[in-house]
Formats: sequence, C-alpha cells, structure tokens
Amino acid sequence: MKKIGLILLGLASIGSTAQSARRPSSDTPAPVRVACVGNSITYGMLVDDRERNCYPAVLGRMLGPGYDVRNFGRSGTTLLNRGHNPYTKTDEYAAAIAFRPDIVVIHLGINDTDPRNWPNYRDEFIPDYTALIASFRAANPAAKIYVCRMTPIPHRHRRFKAGTREWHHRIQEAIERVAAAQGTGLIDLEAVLKDRPELLPDAVHPNVEGARLLAERIYSAVTGDYGGLRMSPIYTDHMVLQRGFDTRIGGLADAGRTVSVTVADSVRRTRNGGAKPLGEIYAAGTASVGEDGRWEVRLPLKEVLLSGVLIVSTPDTTAVYRDVAVGEVWMASGQSNMSWPVARSAERDEARPTALIRLFRANPTFADERGRLDSTELERLNRLDYIRNPEGWVRGSDREAVDRFSAIAWFCGQMLADSLMPGVPIGLIETSLGGAPAEAFIGRRRLEDDPVLVDVLYDWRRNEMAQPWVRQVMQGNLEGVGNPLQRHFFEPAYLYESRIAPLAAGYDALGVLWYQGESNAHNVELHERLFPAVVASFREAFGRPAMAFHFVQLSSHDRPSWPHFRDSQRRMAEAMPWVEMAVSSDLGDSTDVHPRRKKPIGERLALLSRRSGIRFPLGAKLVLRPKDPAIDNAIGIGDTIYCLVGSRLRTSDGEAPRTFELAGENGVFYPAQAQIRNNRSGDLAMWSDQVQAPRWVRYGWQPFTRANLYRKWFDWWLPVSTFQLPVVRPKGR
Repeated sequence: MKKIGLILLGLASIGSTAQSARRPSSDTPAPVRVACVGNSITYGMLVDDRERNCYPAVLGRMLGPGYDVRNFGRSGTTLLNRGHNPYTKTDEYAAAIAFRPDIVVIHLGINDTDPRNWPNYRDEFIPDYTALIASFRAANPAAKIYVCRMTPIPHRHRRFKAGTREWHHRIQEAIERVAAAQGTGLIDLEAVLKDRPELLPDAVHPNVEGARLLAERIYSAVTGDYGGLRMSPIYTDHMVLQRGFDTRIGGLADAGRTVSVTVADSVRRTRNGGAKPLGEIYAAGTASVGEDGRWEVRLPLKEVLLSGVLIVSTPDTTAVYRDVAVGEVWMASGQSNMSWPVARSAERDEARPTALIRLFRANPTFADERGRLDSTELERLNRLDYIRNPEGWVRGSDREAVDRFSAIAWFCGQMLADSLMPGVPIGLIETSLGGAPAEAFIGRRRLEDDPVLVDVLYDWRRNEMAQPWVRQVMQGNLEGVGNPLQRHFFEPAYLYESRIAPLAAGYDALGVLWYQGESNAHNVELHERLFPAVVASFREAFGRPAMAFHFVQLSSHDRPSWPHFRDSQRRMAEAMPWVEMAVSSDLGDSTDVHPRRKKPIGERLALLSRRSGIRFPLGAKLVLRPKDPAIDNAIGIGDTIYCLVGSRLRTSDGEAPRTFELAGENGVFYPAQAQIRNNRSGDLAMWSDQVQAPRWVRYGWQPFTRANLYRKWFDWWLPVSTFQLPVVRPKGR
C-alpha cells in the first residue's frame, strides 16, 4: 500500500488530486464577489510585494477567474465602534458595502487587544460585530458571511503579559459566540499560524509564507476543498488500533462529504483482482465532514483482532489499510534513555521477536549534535518536518526492526504480550529524542498561559531556565544563523508541534511511557511545573484527560542534583491522577548516564498497567489501588523511626537495609541503622546514636546510590524509591 506522507498540520494526503474550487456555472455572467474585510493583516502590512502576496491577492489567484476577490483591509482598525480606530468609520468599509459582496471574510479583533479598547468596551464587542454582519447582509441578503478567529499573537509581543494574552483569548471566545449566534461560517486562522511563530516576524503580521497559509485556509473554507481525505501519518498497513472503548478514528476531508469507516477481518478478492464483499464486519461507522474539514468516527472496538483491514472512504477516495490489529497501544517518549535501542542493551538476546507486537518509529528527520545545521535542515525545522518513517508500522517479528527500536518500550511490550495480556496485539510508538528537554514536549498554548513557564519561550537559545548542555547544543546547531526566529528541535513546544500532535491527530492510544529528566535535573522546582504540563499536553493531543502516563524515575548517576530530582518525581507521582512511576535507582551507572540494563525498567513499566488498575474500558480502575513502590510515612517514637509499608520487604543482597539517614531539629543528617522487624507486614525500624528525637528521615540520598530495599507487589519484587520524609510524632511521643 502506498505510504502516507506528512503534510498540513501533521496530516497525510490520500488521493491523487485536489478537488477543484466550486465556481459559478458557465452561464453566470458575473463573477462571485469576495470581500476580504480586516485590519493590517488583511491589508498585507510587512508582506513583501504586498499587492501580489497579501492573502486576499493569493486567495484570488487560488479561486480563479470565476471570483472577484478584493482587499478591503485597513491598518490599525478595531471591530469596536468606540475603539481607537473603528473599521466602520473607514473608506474601506464603505467601499466593501458598496461592493455588495456575495462572500464576506471578516478578520478583525487584533487591534481590539489594545488597552484602549477591550478593557473599556468589551461589552460592546458582540453587539458591534453583530451589527457589522447585519450591514453586509443588508447590502446583499444572499451573502455568505465568514468570521475568522484571529491570527495568534505570540509571546514576543511587547504587551503579551500585560493583558494582551488574556484579551486575545476573550476576544476569540466572543468571535465564536458571534459565529454561532449569527449562523456564519467560522474560519480558524489562529490554528494556521499558532505552531509557526517564525512566520510572524513582529509578533503580529504574517510574512509572505504566513499570508499564503492564511489564503489556503480561507480558500478551503470558501470552497470546501481540503485536499481530499487525509489522515495522521500513524495510519499505515500493520497498524494497531486501541481496543476497550469507543476508539476515535479521524482526519480531514472535503467539507460536506460523508466518511465511512469499517474494520473487518479481511477483504476477499477474485482471481482477476475484483473485490468481493468484506469478511466479518468488526465495527463500522460514518461521519459528516464539518465546514472546517474535520471528521471523527468512534468505533466500539472491544475485542482483540489479530489481523484485519481498516477501510476509510469518501465518495471520492478510499484508503485501505491491511494487516491491522486491534489491541493495546502505548506511545514511548522522552530522551536518550528511552531512545536507547535493543541492539545496544545488555539484554539484547532476551528480546524475542514476535508478530504480536507492532512498531512505529517517529524517527527524527535528522538529529545531530555535531555542530552547525545546514540550510536544508534549517528549512525542514521551520516547516515542522521532523518525522521520518518511510516504512510505517512494522511487525515485531522483524529482528532488525526490533534491534533499532527503544529497548525500554520493547521490553515493556514484550512483557505485556507474554504474561500480562497474552494474545493481545501490542502497538508501540516511539517519539523520543536524545537530549530533549521536557519543555520541548509541551503545547505552546499551555506554555504561554502559565505565569512561570511562559518565560521559557523567551530567547530560548540562551535562556538560563534551560540546562547549560541543552543551550550549548542549540547554540552550536544554530551558529551563524541570522534568522532570530529559526526553529530548533530542543526549542520549547517544538517536539509537541512537530511529532506528538501530528501523530495523535484522529488516533487513540491507551497511555504514554516516559523516560526523561536528565536534561532538566538542574532545576527541580522548574521541572515541578514542566512535568504536569508534559502530562497534560500528551492527554490534550490524544483528547483523553484520563490517559495513563507511566514514567521512569531517574536512575543512579553521579550528578549532585539527582537525589532531590528523584524525590520530586516520587512526590509528583503520588499527587497526580493516572500517573505512575517506575523506580530505576538500582540499575544506574556512576559513570554513564545510559545504564545498559533496560529490560527490568521496561518490565516495571508494564507492571504499572496492573498497579494502576488499567483495564478495559478505559476509565475503569481497581477499587483498591496498591501504593507505589515508595515509603510515604515515618512515625517517630522516642529515638526510633518506624515505617509501616504494608507489604513484604527484603533487601537485594540479604544484608541489612542501608543508606538510611536521620536528622534532628538542626537538619544535619547522620547515617542510621535500619532493620526489617517483620518482613511480611513491612515493619521497618531505624535509629542513629548521633540523633535524638529525629525529625527527618531519608533513604538512598546519594546521586549514585547503593540502596538495597525491595518490597513485594503481587508476584514481583520492586525496588523502593529513594525518598526524604518528615517524621510524624504521635501526641506525647
């Protein structure tokens, strides 16, 4: 089957040619009159060769001779009639009304974010917009009106944090209300440029490329032509669909079309190649394509399917995906420890290829720390062209494919397929990137709206909120690059925009496997804001607020900040819903940030699906949720500290528990002795001759630790997380 390439908002094109614009019939004597109404963005300020390259001019060429497209943009104008420069008071407005347009495209509101306008007259925005629409309908009762969600205002705008950010959000909401109440079309121009801030050089006005993209979006809205059926690049032969709930399958198609989606066990064909009826229908559904070109079908994929066919069709195009399985899908992401391949792991020979596991690698188009990037690479980065996968999904029976894949993700999938969910196909999607900081995986809107995280966006090449090594890579890759808006794969939001969101578009997965933190461990406090934003961004991309998120706590390594970072990870896992942590401190390497033993970590991630109670349908959870492999209580009686774990305990080497420390009121820690008093109930005691009435206890508090305490969970022994806890003293003790 023809592989599907990445285009437009991370969606792939299916079909041979784009549908031609809907033009008036040949006997119509006059062209369709199109009025582009707006401010300086419509006018084309800062666009080179404005008269040719402003978006109304580009739109006119796209629509062709059957349309008369005119630019009625006026710089600096407001929608508000009591704003500092009302559009309705301009000659352009009068000319637009006199034009009696058949189609009106209105893009106003940007200048209303000025502090002279929205703060004072916000209650008049909807009435004024309603009156503007009414005036065009009075001029031509048959006119089709489109109102546009405003183009974005990036964080670089001088008033971004002084009200513009919030006012822009409120005006967008008002525009949406106007469109719904007045029955107009709604064109989302913010989505066109939101992920392309480099196309807004002054943080307001698009350049030539930005204007072209706006024209394409308006063209699609006016004609209904979205380029035919398009799907996420995750849709290929051999793919895995998530079972257990109403699974979403979606994409883009021409407006007004009906999309049919069918999952069947086979497609039979005659000897001459003609198609016979499908085999047994597993699930089927239809959806109407909206005016924005989007469609979504939810199929009740409840049972396992080892190999079938997925058919997605419109009246114009049919896409057939063969050897499709229905099972359990996980996206594996993070940085180099997640990227580490099976072939370089210590347990390579224990990786057993199997067709039950299907693999999809979102390889970076390039990832090179050698120094300056070339012009082709820079251009690809700016286009968000950062997924290379010519083969699509592959079966895990391919030894070479297994060797190239993430070792941790593979061994997680292998354990799921072997013992936890035998006979269930497992789909693994790898989107990790060596060295990547957490902020690169967070959606832009989420960064912008956070009062702290917004600052990671500013001057990100030199921003000290980023770890020094990360800054060095970015500066080396972009050495000599004159464009201050040049994109980079470590840039905040970049990996979310170029890899996560495109793959998740119209596709479902059960959860995320995450191993990252090495590039953020220098700033624990900042990471405590970044990590929840990462989790929320993945869930937003897949449209599942309760999506499982299973992550690996940093291992042991000789970096001073790691004890605090590991403890922060432990506390966040305890506090966040549907987030589970796998401990890896017992598998670290004092001299190498990449420990070679990956199989135990993968298996611990697999076990988290049982610990978290993830079962089908998604949303069901065990009533009694076992605690994470951590100690979360410390009770002081006299000079002795007791921890009641509630499960069996042992040490990895049969020796007494080690690396415990106690501190008194002065906060100075001293080594402590520890004893498992009852290995069945998990009764642990510790004391130090140097500390009276301890107030704090910690365990494994070394960058590279030789902590040796394990606890049992069902049939598995798991290491106890390193921790630091205050001591609770019962009254009078």
